[in-house]
Amino acid sequence: MSAAGPSAGADNPRYESSGIDDIEVQRYRKPGDFWMAVVFGFTVIALALAINQIFRLGFFQWTTGSVLISQQYIYLILGTMLSMVFILMPPYKGSPMDRVPLYDIVLFLIVLVLTGYFTYFGLEISMEAWEYDLNAPEHAKVAALAYWILILEAGRRAGGWPVFAVCAVISTFPLYADQVPDQIAGVPSTLFEAASYHIYSSESVLGIPMQAFALLVFGFLLFGNALVYTGGGQFFINLAFALLGHVRGGPAKVAIFSSGLFGSMSGGPITNVLTTGALTIPAMKRIGIRSKTAAAIEACASTGGTMMPPIMGATAFVMADFLQVSYVEVALAAVVPSLLYYLGLYMQIDAYAAQNNLQGLPKEELPSVWQVMKDGWYYIFAFALLVFLLVVWWREAQAPFYATAVLLVVNQINKKYRMSWETFKTYLFSTGALLAELGGLLAAVGLVVGALQATGMTGSITNILVNLAGDTPILLLLMGAATSFILGMGMTVTAAYIFLAIILAPALIKVGMEPIAVHMFVLYWGMLSFITPPVALAAFAAASVAKCKPMETGVEAMRIGTVIYFIPFFFVFNPALLFIGTPMEVVVVIITALIGILLVSAGLQGYLLGVGGLGSSALGILGRIFLVVGGLTLAAPGGGMLGFSHWTMLAAAVIITAPGVLIAYAMRGRKAAVAG
Repeated sequence: MSAAGPSAGADNPRYESSGIDDIEVQRYRKPGDFWMAVVFGFTVIALALAINQIFRLGFFQWTTGSVLISQQYIYLILGTMLSMVFILMPPYKGSPMDRVPLYDIVLFLIVLVLTGYFTYFGLEISMEAWEYDLNAPEHAKVAALAYWILILEAGRRAGGWPVFAVCAVISTFPLYADQVPDQIAGVPSTLFEAASYHIYSSESVLGIPMQAFALLVFGFLLFGNALVYTGGGQFFINLAFALLGHVRGGPAKVAIFSSGLFGSMSGGPITNVLTTGALTIPAMKRIGIRSKTAAAIEACASTGGTMMPPIMGATAFVMADFLQVSYVEVALAAVVPSLLYYLGLYMQIDAYAAQNNLQGLPKEELPSVWQVMKDGWYYIFAFALLVFLLVVWWREAQAPFYATAVLLVVNQINKKYRMSWETFKTYLFSTGALLAELGGLLAAVGLVVGALQATGMTGSITNILVNLAGDTPILLLLMGAATSFILGMGMTVTAAYIFLAIILAPALIKVGMEPIAVHMFVLYWGMLSFITPPVALAAFAAASVAKCKPMETGVEAMRIGTVIYFIPFFFVFNPALLFIGTPMEVVVVIITALIGILLVSAGLQGYLLGVGGLGSSALGILGRIFLVVGGLTLAAPGGGMLGFSHWTMLAAAVIITAPGVLIAYAMRGRKAAVAG
């Protein structure tokens, strides 16, 4: 078919056909064969270390007679990642991209030396408690200080200046903790005391973020990237076109379906936009959807993929560690909110297409479902295997490695689409680069965790927030939403989540809210900055593909994604939406939420399914308001924090919604009379 549709993918579903190589690699240097080989080798070493530790193979016991303890393993993984950060990620915009400057080679070598030092003394660090300054040798204090500085610089390169500023200010807080107002004062430390605590304790750099990265995130990033480079991304796009491309507004619905699945793999809204959007946005424009609306739809669909099980983003694994629950529990809790979000998007798109008489693409230009499934059945199998291992066998850390191995082997058996050696090298390079970027970011964020723990500030901040909110938990939620959104504007979802999981989440939990609902709330609101001006990075990326104005696209994305601004409040009000509660309670809140979302979508687009459009007259706008308010009332679950029963909420929703439905029928009758 034409360039607007999935022509390349229909014949050749290998994902690099849509430009994944350029999109993934353009952020990183291409420093020549030698350094590319170094990155390749370090990625293989990190992979071998992870497999050895996660599967408990005991390789070091066979070769050296000693066991690699957890602390040594994390030092090795961290050192491998940090060293690659200085090779791959330039320090400033004008830095060379085709070679590694001398200053970065020096930093690379220093990281390797310090990594060897920490690994060699790993057992002493653990047994002799070097995190306490008095127990650490003088050379250990100097090494810790140097590593602290290197981690901050790696965090700046990986996360940008906002991450660096926050990490630098808070990680040094122990140095001036007694010089600030009493309300936020903490236990002070000397420079070397703080450095030792940061680098040697299990509460800072080696804390929850890096533990989750080294033991859980690693495998899932490997699997997600394997799906991309074996053609899984293109397969899901083709499948979406085959299933939905021909229905009204088909390409827009394809964007929702494919971006949700791809976002589940990548966890990155911007990467999602630039990959799936390269096909879906031109196809949407082709059937008559305005450029800014097409870009906004893709931005919203890509952003929601961050919370789509089963893979989700790296943040979900960090959340599981914070909550001390299995990843499966986090993924299960994310199911209903993500489905509500995509249902709201889908119904709005359907209403928009109906109002504007937007047809789908011709069937003859689309791939057949049978052919797509025949070519790529093993992607579905790999997903099914992953879910089976997660849910039935509870092999959270090992599951993605098994699924990746099966996927790579089956893909090579398929002669038509097997991965070439060049593609495999690019796959490993991309995986190593993504791991390095995330590792550098999480190490820097870990410094924040350590600083607050060392000074005893975590509990103090919680008490301050609770006192500010008084007896009004909803006020605390609004404060949390605003804070999450602001932090989300300047940094990645994972970094923003970790900050708020330390500072804000304990305060919300202290006033009686369900812990997993609180953490999901924080994550959702941090994610919203990707579609909300003035930043709206996902919307701006989509605007660049659609060739329209970024700010207008951001405003349009905010309108189309309106539902997502309310969903986090719904599951905090009643965690039954997260499958926490009695079966009957869960069923009731899900059904009312589904119907409520349908009404909200109808009101936002001005089109009630089965009735017709409400138009833009004063009466039509009034009807739309009734539908939106009534839908929100129905979707907001009773039986929880709101203090109203389900019957009360239902009765209120019916009373509010009825005028909107009557107006819709009246508008249809008026249009019929005019047409007659």
